[in-house]
Parts: sequence; structure tokens; C-alpha cells
Amino acid sequence: QVQLVESGGGLVQAGGSLRLACVASGRSFSTYAMGWFRQAPGKEREFVAAISSSGLNTIYVDSVKGRFTISRDNAKNTVYLQMSSLKPEDTAVYSCAASYGGSRLPNEYAYWGQGTQVTVSS
Repeated sequence: QVQLVESGGGLVQAGGSLRLACVASGRSFSTYAMGWFRQAPGKEREFVAAISSSGLNTIYVDSVKGRFTISRDNAKNTVYLQMSSLKPEDTAVYSCAASYGGSRLPNEYAYWGQGTQVTVSS
């Protein structure tokens, strides 16, 4: 069992930056691939980024490549999402999730956090 708690969301102007953090409970954090997903009002949940259990491999949705960076610190049981050059269309609730495989598919993730709101004003 893994419990995930996100933080770092907020209101930022377009072009600004935020860093999200997701802290996991439990002793097996380093065995999970971790992902970030987002959901805007009236839209389906969207994959944003994922990182392998070792941190050596990452994948991103095309719309955030070059602007967002996913990273992890296994000693702190934490995964991060550094977001830069934010756009109004990045506005959403961002959630982290844990998976043994790690992919773009939400149904491959077994554990989810509650999410943190990110609002980007124009």
C-alpha cells in the first residue's frame, strides 16, 4: 500500500514556474515508476510525465516537452514536477500516481494522490 500526497500547486501568471512535489508513504517507493497526470474541468484525465523507478528514464506528453521536468529523490520518497513557461492551458488538477510498470495509461497506475490545483492566468 502506498499513500501519495501532492503539494506545490497554486496560482501563477503565464510564463511563470511552479514545482510540484508528491511524497509517498511506505518503504517500497523506489520500486515504483511514478507518473503525473492532470485533469482540467470538463476534460478527461491526461498523462503529463512519468519516471522509472531508478529515475534514469522519463517520458512526457508532447505539449510539455521542454517546459516540464519530472525527477525523483528515492531517499526522500518524493517525485517532483518542475513546470516552467506555464500557459493558461496548463490549468488543471495535477495528480501523482505509482505504478510497477510506468506508462502513459492511467489504468496501469495502482495508487493515486488527491491532486493539487494549478491555475495559470493569462
